[in-house]
Amino acid sequence: MANTPQSKKRARQNERRFAVNKARRSRIRTFLRRVDEAILSGDKDAAQAALRTAQPELMRGVTKGVYHKNTASRKMSRLSARVKALS
Repeated sequence: MANTPQSKKRARQNERRFAVNKARRSRIRTFLRRVDEAILSGDKDAAQAALRTAQPELMRGVTKGVYHKNTASRKMSRLSARVKALS
């Protein structure tokens, strides 16, 4: 349990950051799910459009510290390869 004023403040900050990061992660997963659904439906145009909207969201997650840069790059690479294979 936090005892010092500094550790109490740090605990409050951690709770706030956790909530914000959780919302960001959820938002990014939603964009990635839309790409997946478009790929599974077989609609290449919809998949490409979904991928174009998902990329900036994923990279924003990197700059905000939610995802590691390599993780986001790997996800984008795999998704774009799947979209490309639809033709």
